[in-house]
Amino acid sequence: MTPPRRIALIGNSLPRRCGIATFTTDLLRAISNSGPNLQACVVAMTDRDQAYDYPASVVLQIRDDNLQEYARAAASLNAGRFDVVCLQHEFGIFGGDAGAYILELLTRLTVPVVTTLHTVLASPSAIQRTVTERIVEASAKVVVMADKGRELLHSVYRVPHEKIEVIAHGIPDFPFVAPDTAKARLGFSGRSVILTFGLLSPSKGIEVMIDAMPSILRRRPDAVYVVLGATHPNLVRDQGEAYRESLTARVRELGVEDHVVFLNQFVDQATLLEFISMCDVYVTPYLNEAQMTSGTLAYSFGLGKPVVSTPYWHARELLADGRGILVSFGDAAGIGHEIAELLTDAPRRQAMRKRAYATSRSMTWERTAERYITTFEHARQGHRLKVIARAAPEAIAPLSPAGAPDMRLEHFLSMCDDTGLFQHAVHSVPDRAHGYCVDDNARALLLACALNEPGEQPLPEILTGCFAAFVQHAWNPDTRRFRNFMGFNRTWLEDRGSEDSHGRTLWALGGCARKDASVSRRRWAATLFAEALPAAAAFRSPRAWAFTLLGLDAYCATAPDDLHAREIRHLLAGKLMSSLSSVETTDWVWFEDGLAYDNARLPQALVATGMATQTPSYVEAGLRSLRWLTTQQGATGHFRPVGTAGFGDRRKPPRAFDQQPLEATATIAACLTAWRADGDAEWKALATKVFCWFLGSNDLSVALVDSETGSCRDGLHPDRANENCGGESVVSYLLAVADIRQLGRADVNPKNPVSLRAVGT
Repeated sequence: MTPPRRIALIGNSLPRRCGIATFTTDLLRAISNSGPNLQACVVAMTDRDQAYDYPASVVLQIRDDNLQEYARAAASLNAGRFDVVCLQHEFGIFGGDAGAYILELLTRLTVPVVTTLHTVLASPSAIQRTVTERIVEASAKVVVMADKGRELLHSVYRVPHEKIEVIAHGIPDFPFVAPDTAKARLGFSGRSVILTFGLLSPSKGIEVMIDAMPSILRRRPDAVYVVLGATHPNLVRDQGEAYRESLTARVRELGVEDHVVFLNQFVDQATLLEFISMCDVYVTPYLNEAQMTSGTLAYSFGLGKPVVSTPYWHARELLADGRGILVSFGDAAGIGHEIAELLTDAPRRQAMRKRAYATSRSMTWERTAERYITTFEHARQGHRLKVIARAAPEAIAPLSPAGAPDMRLEHFLSMCDDTGLFQHAVHSVPDRAHGYCVDDNARALLLACALNEPGEQPLPEILTGCFAAFVQHAWNPDTRRFRNFMGFNRTWLEDRGSEDSHGRTLWALGGCARKDASVSRRRWAATLFAEALPAAAAFRSPRAWAFTLLGLDAYCATAPDDLHAREIRHLLAGKLMSSLSSVETTDWVWFEDGLAYDNARLPQALVATGMATQTPSYVEAGLRSLRWLTTQQGATGHFRPVGTAGFGDRRKPPRAFDQQPLEATATIAACLTAWRADGDAEWKALATKVFCWFLGSNDLSVALVDSETGSCRDGLHPDRANENCGGESVVSYLLAVADIRQLGRADVNPKNPVSLRAVGT
């Protein structure tokens, strides 16, 4: 591996007063000292209404509330030919909800990113989780400073272990010295010194330590507690010095004015190290367990100081096995007792000092920089492989419709029993624990109809009857809705399913009424369709409207005199048109403010309805929105479905992962419907391009299907395929095969956009 030469750090920078600024500056210095040919610089985050006299190492600054500056910074980093960008992430230093503005920069970068997460939340809010997941997705590697961070990233955010590096907070390489010399220089000779340093804020628990002082003084009357650090700038801005003043008032109330010293200073590193050097005990009485990183703890431990701390996550790991002392949160009596014990037991204190200093030698900034540079090298290598993988699909020969795969049903059949199609699988083995759903059995009924087309082998009659029976059993006459989820014991888990599952079941019933091989079952499907249709008139989900319209397209061909069905058809098509009209702009040609699942079914439903009802405005709107959608999904040169991570995003480009077969199948069917509408051969070409996503023309160059069994993996994660092959995935793939095979048999090139009917699945 070639070492990186140009590295940019994004984060706060001195002289801004905060822990991230100190860390970024220290890391920059350590990396810059790692080799003569290595260049490192900082892109500094500047908080609102502030200005700083940054050093020359800061080559660019971003005002945290200015979204355009994030985009401009990305462009500058891309143009600067950096090998790696290293982001220092902490909630609160970037603009937007939960710091979401940083995503504007990350999503534009072409440079590999290594992100240091200074905080990993165990119970994030929805927006905090989304932002964290998107940052991780954009990063080639993620660095945390404690094993607890690795654990949370894996268990809470589903980050694979191989993407995470644990690199300890760096420390200065300072000699192991007795405190007396520094005490003399700083004016504390003859005192037993307890020290806390860092920006002052209520979360630091200083009041707990003040409350402990009387008990300490009873055993060590010479003790003095030094609180070194300026009040946090944000606290000063919002509340002035009210917190510091409350602490001094507490000191007076306890009568310990001669034993507590507040030094309201933000000191440079040399001064800081001298203060640490002079203390006998260092204390971090923090109040919050979820403190993943503490630079003050790392520095004091690294100088070989006995540490008494509350058991926040970083302290719990660093001070384990007798390397320090842990006391419960808010326990003034416990802290007082442990500090007094140390101050009155010199041999124990010295042994703890030596143990801490010896353990910390692997944490020096020199060693930390080496770990980071190795991580940068791995990130660059992974980035190159990803670029190669994304280019590789171009080498896959385009699929001709005539060369469509065989219809292989082995896995599909293995996923069925006498109740219906199972929802999920563990690898290729049906997972009985999750039972069944009407969504998947309705899709299976659509597949049965598709296999009644000329040139296909129909499903066994008993199996088609099984899917129909599941749909019939799902109908709840009391609620006039279809249930969706059923346990393996054939017990329904709800009285009614979602609007989308109801619409999808209507779609399957419409298809069955038109294409089933059994005359009796066609009558059954038409009857149940008519009974279940009225509920759709009140639906609010655009996808439920679209699914119902696709069902109406088939049903109305068999029941042209059903006036009520025709009315609902125009009602739902009108709702889609109204949604498009109210949301559409020049750069967002869509029905909603965001993209979600089964997206292409919305334009497909409008095009199909427009052709069937001779309504050109429906066709035109459907084609227009479908063109926009396919542009969003094809910007990489190969098909990239809208990823599930982006569900809920508002007017943002689609997220890349997770990618699911459902989206490819919907897009193929919509393209074929569009081709039947306007005869443009480009739609056929696009349909076959999308189908190649199943075969490996995708972001990971991984085939999702087994051509021998017809199984289909459940999707693509950022780093791998989902090895489970569930019901939705296998039916989606087989429906796509049916469409591509039908395209291969087509010998008509339609000219009139509204004279032909759409028959796509």
